[in-house]
Amino acid sequence: MSNRIRDIRKAKGLTLADLAAACSPPTTAQTIGRLETGMRQLSLGWMNKIAAALGVDPASLMRAETAATAQIVAELGAGGAEALAAPREALAPTALGPEDGPAPLVLTVTQSVGEYRPGDLVWLRQIVPDDAQSAINRDCLVPRPGGRFAFGRLIDRRGNLVGLLPPGAGQKQVVVDNPAWIAVAFMLVRAL
Repeated sequence: MSNRIRDIRKAKGLTLADLAAACSPPTTAQTIGRLETGMRQLSLGWMNKIAAALGVDPASLMRAETAATAQIVAELGAGGAEALAAPREALAPTALGPEDGPAPLVLTVTQSVGEYRPGDLVWLRQIVPDDAQSAINRDCLVPRPGGRFAFGRLIDRRGNLVGLLPPGAGQKQVVVDNPAWIAVAFMLVRAL
């Protein structure tokens, strides 16, 4: 079983030194690094200290090797949805269990676009394109050729064509031919 300290620390925008300083009592960045990589054993005491410093439940620091995790796959900016060089783990605001289906995808917002603000996390659940009618008038992420994405309000589905209206003002409809999947937004996480 591996730990998720690094994933949670990075998702919260903290450096090793930031997390080390937030621990009570403070520790060193080197110690945190060794705990993250497994070079030092993560005892129950360390789990409690690090969880408190990160503001999470201690159990959330551990993950089973087979557990599917939600992945941030794209960023939404003024130019539209852009694929990340490498997906990274997203932290759910609530526990998502196996009964919730496959691991969700997450779109992170880097610039204000339409109703979305920087720092927003849009959680999406994948559906097969045949179920697109159920997603009409909902915000969706759709893969495009070349590892790109389109994001916007699903406004039309005709045959293999999917029409999306991007969230920014004055944007033109984007049509994607035969997408492998459609991910429908089901939760918006916004820090206050």
